[in-house]
Amino acid sequence: MILENTGLNGLKSDLSYLDESAEKVGFIRWQWEYYRATYDYKIEANDNEYFLRINTRAVEGKLERPDTVLEIEAVYIGRATFPHGLEYESEIPSFVQKTANLKLTELKQLLEA
Repeated sequence: MILENTGLNGLKSDLSYLDESAEKVGFIRWQWEYYRATYDYKIEANDNEYFLRINTRAVEGKLERPDTVLEIEAVYIGRATFPHGLEYESEIPSFVQKTANLKLTELKQLLEA
């Protein structure tokens, strides 16, 4: 499920500050390559795992440099499936949605500071 109106889409940050801010909130830069990175936050509920995911793309530089500027492209949430992968069509429990909203608000405040 793509999360709209998070206020994060289009925000820009250098890689080192985004990594630091995301880590403070509990996100991990999980997947990355030279021009894009994905930050994940795991939420467990009702014997399921959900991942809040933030996609970013480099708009200046490559991810091998801490001064690379990243722009947030999309924010979405999905339920983990076995053996690996995310399913985005499942209904998201209210507890998971509340936790996701809280984490996104915390990250947004850090990035706008």
